[in-house]
Amino acid sequence: MQAAQTGLDTRHVLAINVPAVSYGKTPEQVVDFYKESIRRIEALPGVTKTAFGIVVPWRDAGSFGPGFQFSTDGHVRAPGEEDPRAQLRTISPGFFAALGVPIIEGRDFNQLDGQSKDPVVVVSQTLAQRMFPNQDAINRHVYWTDPVMKFIPGISTAPHRIIGITADIDDEHVVPGPCLTVYNPFEEGPMFGGRLFIHTSANPYSLVTPVTQLIRGMSIDQPVERAATLEDVRAEVLTPDRLNTVVFGVFAAVALAIALVGVAGVLAFSVSARTREFGIRLALGSQPRHLLTGVVVEGAVMAAAGVVAGTVSGYALARWPAAIS
Repeated sequence: MQAAQTGLDTRHVLAINVPAVSYGKTPEQVVDFYKESIRRIEALPGVTKTAFGIVVPWRDAGSFGPGFQFSTDGHVRAPGEEDPRAQLRTISPGFFAALGVPIIEGRDFNQLDGQSKDPVVVVSQTLAQRMFPNQDAINRHVYWTDPVMKFIPGISTAPHRIIGITADIDDEHVVPGPCLTVYNPFEEGPMFGGRLFIHTSANPYSLVTPVTQLIRGMSIDQPVERAATLEDVRAEVLTPDRLNTVVFGVFAAVALAIALVGVAGVLAFSVSARTREFGIRLALGSQPRHLLTGVVVEGAVMAAAGVVAGTVSGYALARWPAAIS
């Protein structure tokens, strides 16, 4: 799990929770706050790119549940089939560059997207391949069909034109897999939470204090929380799995030690019970190495029988929970 390739530049990206205090502010004012924050942070020494998102990979997994139902141009459901589900992410221009994710086809958002009458989106590579097989997804349309969408302020269920296709960003699982994701420009929303991603060529943690001071200078009551590199976020998420691995490894080592002591004890008892036999065989001309080889083979046979029995039992027990679930 630790060695899995995420497709993100985890070492040089600092993620900070900056949930805007939106009480008494219009959505436009909230967007302007983030735009100004990004502009000022990018002026700091060592910062190469800053962007806005609503989810920190892995740390905020499950924030939007299983995703929302959607459809696309020309998509026809089979009888009894539901529309597929995709994750919705709101981002600013430069988000993919900040995380080190390539745009495979088309383009990223710009400052005009989200302000025109032509709503646009960027989609993940898996979504484009699944919904438009052997076709060009650029300038095709995707739209939300999930009934929940009418209760989310700022979300339009009108068709959105696809302007770009990006490599998959599986921000839900530490071992990445194919994912269906639709990215909205942050002028459109939704603006739940609020995270800033800062790509830097310097030590990312050296930016925590100046970024905090900068944002607090814009709004004294603005929370600035949980600053960490994506590498450390991933390590934190993996901590329970790492602990489980250590605990089970210790138990396995203890079990192996008990098994070795047991085999050694049985062999020692067998040898002590056959002392007279060995003495007679030596007196009749048997070589000591032949006696030693016989004892070692006897132990190896017991160990092999144990390995076979343990393997068969382990395989059966591993399949049993899956069979009853």
